[in-house]
Amino acid sequence: MQKIKKILVANRGEIALRVMRSAREMGIATVAVYSEADRKALHTRFADEAVFIGPPPSAESYLRIDKIIAAAKQTNANAIHPGYGFLSENKVFAQKVREAGIIFIGPSPESIELMGSKLAAKEAVAKFNVPLVPGTSEPIDDIPNAKKIAAEIGYPVLIKASAGGGGKGMRVVEDEASFEEQMERAISEAKSAFGDGSVFIEKFVSSPRHIEFQIFGDQHGNTIHLFERECSIQRRHQKVIEEAPSALLTPELRKSMGEAAINVARSCGYYGAGTVEFIMDEKKNFYFLEMNTRLQVEHPVTEEITGLDLVKLQIQIAQGEKIPFKQEALRINGHAIEVRVYAEDPANNFLPDIGTLQTYSRPQGHGIRVDDGFEQGMSIPFYYDPMIAKMICHAASREDAIQKMIRAIEDYEITGIETTLGFCKFVMEHEAFRSGNFDTKFVEKYFKPEVLQTEGTLDEQQLAAVLAVTVMQDKKTNSTVAPTSNGGSKWKKNRL
Repeated sequence: MQKIKKILVANRGEIALRVMRSAREMGIATVAVYSEADRKALHTRFADEAVFIGPPPSAESYLRIDKIIAAAKQTNANAIHPGYGFLSENKVFAQKVREAGIIFIGPSPESIELMGSKLAAKEAVAKFNVPLVPGTSEPIDDIPNAKKIAAEIGYPVLIKASAGGGGKGMRVVEDEASFEEQMERAISEAKSAFGDGSVFIEKFVSSPRHIEFQIFGDQHGNTIHLFERECSIQRRHQKVIEEAPSALLTPELRKSMGEAAINVARSCGYYGAGTVEFIMDEKKNFYFLEMNTRLQVEHPVTEEITGLDLVKLQIQIAQGEKIPFKQEALRINGHAIEVRVYAEDPANNFLPDIGTLQTYSRPQGHGIRVDDGFEQGMSIPFYYDPMIAKMICHAASREDAIQKMIRAIEDYEITGIETTLGFCKFVMEHEAFRSGNFDTKFVEKYFKPEVLQTEGTLDEQQLAAVLAVTVMQDKKTNSTVAPTSNGGSKWKKNRL
């Protein structure tokens, strides 16, 4: 067993800081890598050492395997943590780290490769009797044959890129008439995005729930799950709000899905942190979707309900230790919700926004956690993901967690850019979310940009009315009052 003494974090922003803080608590030194855009970033300043690796574009810095391994050797780091995104699920990176004699804090290159192909993953998990959505088991590019298969499955069907993710190379086909055009588009988009035009066809589950299980395996053959996360509130096929546990699952269903998740991990000899994603239909039938071979953005909600530090557990497993507890010892404690605070404009189709954080003040209080990588006065670079922060609220019950989140959103002050805070508050207050009766089409069904614009307009009208009364009173007393702003979050306009 090789002890980890120094970790290079091959990432940036909040996840880099997240890893470094846990490492420091374990007495492990840390190394940051940074691009020109991140020269003054918080993770660069927090680490014990920092190494410059290139220009702002990620292809010239955070995706440069050679530069990252060279930085690890230069600083004598004997382990690399990839975080999420960038190279975290790159089998070549994991292999080269291993060949360099450095510990990769993640799964084996073989597991990454197997689960990185949706078709190969489906074939592997089928041997362990994991439920699969009806569909093709091999890549297909013969359109007439594909059309025949789609008819046998029954419309609507989903065409998906085998090497895909983030909604790229994905097309929902409602009927036979539009199949050929959508198939050609999916193949073209898959080739452009991933260099691989392989696609497969499966039954499209309408009104699905997106539920995932956090799993951990060690290098001694032990595998456990840390319960589920509900991830159905999405925009552009990407998550915005996550919670644990799911309001939908019964203890029996949780047990069945947890066992299926563990079998997925066993199908590829998995060790380290991973997430097994399922979709669930209206009858609560669940099907394997994919496995993410890394730590997830939403891992904090699992930490809050289990009391575990998942990064520390990753490090322990990477240096050869056994998982220090059994499945039956785990319990769900309360409820946790996470909202992703993106530099995006919900009123303009969630388009990314850039600018300077003129005001940046985090909410405080019991059960509120903010994982971020910014501070007031910093600019949001347009080279990377537009997420500013993740805010997590933990309470004894789901209702209490929702109320705490609403208060925290109202207390989160951000000006200078548009953010998703207003949208997140809309979700928290919506009856469909509060009742637990929602699915991945929440945005499509319920959200309209006018909702946020109307709220702002009303607030401005209220402010104007108050100022008018103030001016009238001032005239009577022959005094003048200069109107002031409350300095609140931009999305709140001037909330009184």
